[in-house]
Amino acid sequence: MALDCPFCSPEPARVIHRDAHVTALWDMFPLNPGHALIVPNRHVASWADATEEERAALMRAVETCQREIARTHRADGFNVGFNDGAAAGQTVFHLHVHVIPRLNGDV
Repeated sequence: MALDCPFCSPEPARVIHRDAHVTALWDMFPLNPGHALIVPNRHVASWADATEEERAALMRAVETCQREIARTHRADGFNVGFNDGAAAGQTVFHLHVHVIPRLNGDV
């Protein structure tokens, strides 16, 4: 756990889902209402640093987040992805997968 990491100890009200490997939470700076992040519970910076179990849990949690977003927000579709490394635009160096609800015509 990194002391200055915003994902290592999220506020309980932001947590959507938690299991042995990952936590899903509402983004503090959402691109659209319902924007969620899925992070490994262990502080790792990149996809390459995550274990096979963590990677699988991240992908399983995508569906969990999509269901919760669809239940609580409007979504016509989703963008799902992550930035891996500074050159790719990563600004918080704790691996995180974005699940962003999209609305028809919002691009």
